Amino acid sequence: MSQRGEEGDVDQLPTGAAPGEPEQQALFGWPDIAAESDAHPAFRDSPEARRMLEVREVYAESAALDSPRGRQIMARLPGVRVTEVANHWRIPSLHGNDGNISRWVRIKTETLVLGVKHTLRTRSNGRSADWIAPGPSNGCAMACAYCYVPRRKGYANPITLFTNIEAIVAHIRRHVRAQGPKTAPNQCDPQAWVYDIGENGDCSVDALVCDNTADLVAAFRGLPTAKASFATKFVNPDLLALDPQGRTRVRFSLMPSDDARLLDIRTSPVAERIAAAADFLDAGYEVHFNLSPVILRPGWQRDWADLLSHLDDVLPARVKQQAAAEIIMLTHNQSLHTVNLGWHPRAEEVLWQPTAQETKRSQNGALNVRYSLDIKRQSLTHLQQLISTRTPWLRVRYAF
Repeated sequence: MSQRGEEGDVDQLPTGAAPGEPEQQALFGWPDIAAESDAHPAFRDSPEARRMLEVREVYAESAALDSPRGRQIMARLPGVRVTEVANHWRIPSLHGNDGNISRWVRIKTETLVLGVKHTLRTRSNGRSADWIAPGPSNGCAMACAYCYVPRRKGYANPITLFTNIEAIVAHIRRHVRAQGPKTAPNQCDPQAWVYDIGENGDCSVDALVCDNTADLVAAFRGLPTAKASFATKFVNPDLLALDPQGRTRVRFSLMPSDDARLLDIRTSPVAERIAAAADFLDAGYEVHFNLSPVILRPGWQRDWADLLSHLDDVLPARVKQQAAAEIIMLTHNQSLHTVNLGWHPRAEEVLWQPTAQETKRSQNGALNVRYSLDIKRQSLTHLQQLISTRTPWLRVRYAF
């Protein structure tokens, strides 16, 4: 590995973070910061955004650094140390180093990986989306304790951004055009082919660093038979300016606030995600909700009922008229359980429940654990009954 740039101090704990505790940051509950009277800076340049992602070190493939998108990203990171790597998947100091567990959140805050996505493949889904598109990123600056992405990445899971966005967009365009018009409605959408563009990352957070998300939104704006879709736990106001013209679906992930405070580390508060729904709809997005993941613990029915009542109370009619939801029960994993015990053991008190869970083989071949079938079936039935009484306008597209 070779290095470019300057050495950064990456070992100092963030202000206010206690050793051994996750850094839970309420991004949108702070006092307003006065803006310059004659300027309207992008949110990604704000103190709130820098608190989410303040890059001090970049690992990058040389081809990624030399690409137009790579040069754009690095122009926004002057003086940051750069270490060249042969492959974005194989970085021993990150992915193979169990000493990184205690720095799980810090690495997400200060480390960025740039790579080239060589295998461009769109695969069928049929659940949340018709198709899973080749994503523009892998990993995230947020630190949700149940996230499935780090199960395959070892002991660190910062954002990896793929800089060959032109090739990704061209691949998606070819795939969409090859499908032709959608001839039969399904649970994904009645008219458009739906492409998930953020399976392994969060497009709202990616937009703090580069224009990959903007490029994908723009591409689908010109594809009348298709629609982009991505789930997010982060409210990024910069996305309101992308003019999706109804061709991108944003799915705000929701869970009861007590669960979110424990498990959704470094995300926007749930109330902020809900409050953003009308703004995104008015900006031209289709707005859906992910009720995800559903965590079974004492009082879960009461707290989900309260969350649904809050949705009904605060969402305007125009959001309700077009809204739909996905319900996704928790799936967990032994290796992620082990990692979490090293940086956030309290999360495992609710995530790891051997008496209620059983082994499952997921679609991607991974061996995971889920709630036993009887428990899962009963819980889904109860939650759907709550939806029918508290939010009868909320159509459930998909429950898993």
